[in-house]
Amino acid sequence: MKIEIRGAEKLSFREKQVVVLKEMGRSNQQIAQTLNISASTVATLYNRARSKGFEVVIVLSGDVLQLFQEEGGQDEK
Repeated sequence: MKIEIRGAEKLSFREKQVVVLKEMGRSNQQIAQTLNISASTVATLYNRARSKGFEVVIVLSGDVLQLFQEEGGQDEK
């Protein structure tokens, strides 16, 4: 799995860090501890990043969702 941020050029380095950690499912408190900043600063950075208009795209390699596997060993027609 790969996370791609479209519009990342609009974001500061710190905003990118917060966005990536948020997309990985981390809480504001966890991000704050990781980056050694306050949870309120995390919230501010994330809201500022959202206002700049970025888009997060998750790229899955191969057939991770198993959309093309045969059910019961037979092809569906």
